[in-house]
Amino acid sequence: MSVTPSAPFHKRVAPGGWAAVAWGAGIVFTALLRIRVPGQEEPDVFPGFVILRWDGLAMLAVSTLLTLRGGALLARRPTAALNHLLVASVIASTPLGVTAIPFAQYLAVDVALYAIAAARPRPEARRALLLALGLLVAYVAVRLLAGWSAGTTSTLAVALTALVAWLLGRSEGQAREYAEQTRAQAAEQAVTTERLRIAREMHDTVAHSMGIVALQAGAARRVIATQPEAARQALTEIEAASRETLAGLRRMLGALRTDDPDPDPDKDPDPNKDPDPDKDPDPDKDPDPDKDTGRDRGGEAEERPGTPLVTTGRTAVSAEARGLPEMPGLAALDRLAELTGSAGVRVAVRRVGAPCPLPPDIDLSAFRIVQESVTNVVRHSGADSCTVTVDHRLPETLALTVEDRGPAPGHARVSPGPGSGYGLTGMRERVAVLHGEFSAGPRPGGGFRVTARLPLPTGATPR
Repeated sequence: MSVTPSAPFHKRVAPGGWAAVAWGAGIVFTALLRIRVPGQEEPDVFPGFVILRWDGLAMLAVSTLLTLRGGALLARRPTAALNHLLVASVIASTPLGVTAIPFAQYLAVDVALYAIAAARPRPEARRALLLALGLLVAYVAVRLLAGWSAGTTSTLAVALTALVAWLLGRSEGQAREYAEQTRAQAAEQAVTTERLRIAREMHDTVAHSMGIVALQAGAARRVIATQPEAARQALTEIEAASRETLAGLRRMLGALRTDDPDPDPDKDPDPNKDPDPDKDPDPDKDPDPDKDTGRDRGGEAEERPGTPLVTTGRTAVSAEARGLPEMPGLAALDRLAELTGSAGVRVAVRRVGAPCPLPPDIDLSAFRIVQESVTNVVRHSGADSCTVTVDHRLPETLALTVEDRGPAPGHARVSPGPGSGYGLTGMRERVAVLHGEFSAGPRPGGGFRVTARLPLPTGATPR
C-alpha cells in the first residue's frame, strides 16, 4: 500500500522561520566583523560609535521585532511581511555607520523573496522583487542627495544576491507547478484507464448475457408449439438476463454522464476503445488491441484487456494462465488467495453473513477492488499477510475490507518505495461508477486498510 513519506527538514520549517534564522545569522556575522577573532590582528570593520550606545541597541531590538513580525506574516500576508523585513534592514543598518545596506542585513529579505517567488502568483512575485530592489536604490539615492558617501558597488552586490534568490524561487515555483500538472494528468489518465477497463468488462458481460438471451430465444422458438412450459421458462430467463444487463449498463453510464454532461452525439466513437476485437460481432471494426493495454496501478506490470494480474515475485503474470476465470467474481477469491500465497503473502478470506446473488458488474467490480488491494499489499507494503473481509450482513450493501499489519521483519517489498497512488484512484473510480463509498488509509495499529461499500439492487435475497 502507498504510504506518504515525511517531508524533508528544510520543508517542515516555515519560510518565516527561515527568515528569522537568516536574520540571526546576519546579526552574528555583523558582530564577528566588528570584533577581533583568533588569527586577526584587528577587526575587519571598526564598529561605529552609535552601535555601542543605548540608541544603537534599541534600533537593533526594534529591527529584530520587526523581522520576527514579518516572518510570522510571511505565509499569510507576504507583501506586508516583506515591508516589515525591508524596514528592519534599514533600521538595523543605521547604527552600523555604513554607506549602504550590508548583505548580512538583507539575508532575511532574500529568504522572503525566495518564498514569495516560489509560492505566490507571478505578478505578486514581480512586485516583491521591484520593491526590494527599489529600496536599495532609494537608500543610495537619499545618501547621494544628502551629500553623504554611498556604497554603490556594495548595493549592486546586495541587489544581485536578491535577484538570484528571486530567480531560484521562481524556478522552484515553476517546477512545482509542472509537477502538479503532471500529477493531475496522471490521475486523470488513471481514471480514464480504469473507465476503459470497466467498459471492456461491461462489454464482455453484455456479450455473455446477450449470448444467453440468443440461446434461450432460439430454444423457446423451437419448442413453443410442443412444449409451451419450457418455452415459458426460457422467456422468463431471457427477461431476467435482459433486466440485469440493462441495470448494469444504467449504473455505469449514469456515473460516466456525471463527468461528461454535454457529449457530442455527432462525434464518432474512438475505435481504439473497443475492448476486445476477437469478441466484437462487427467485422468492420479493427481496433489495435495494444492501444488499450493499461498499466497496473501499482506501476510495474502491463495488462492485456480483460486479463487480471497476479503478482508473483517481481513479475505480474496472467491470471487466466494461473487458473482465474476471464470474468471472475467473489467466488474466485479463494483462488486469488492461493495465487497470492505463492508470491509470499498469505491472504485470509473472511465471509460474514449469508451470500446473496450479485449482478455480474457488481460481482466483478468487487473482485477487482479486492484484487488491486491485494496486489498493492504484495508490491508496496512489505507485509507477509493480509485479511480480506466480505460482509453480506446488510441486504442493501456489500462491504469489502482489505487490510494488512504493515512491514514484516525480513519481508521485502516487491516495489521499493511508496506506490504511485493511482491504484487507489482506479479503485475509487470503480466504486464511484457503482455509486458506492470508498476509503483508504493507514490503520491505527499500523499497516493499511482499504474499505469499499457497494450498494446492491433491491430484491437480492440470501441464497
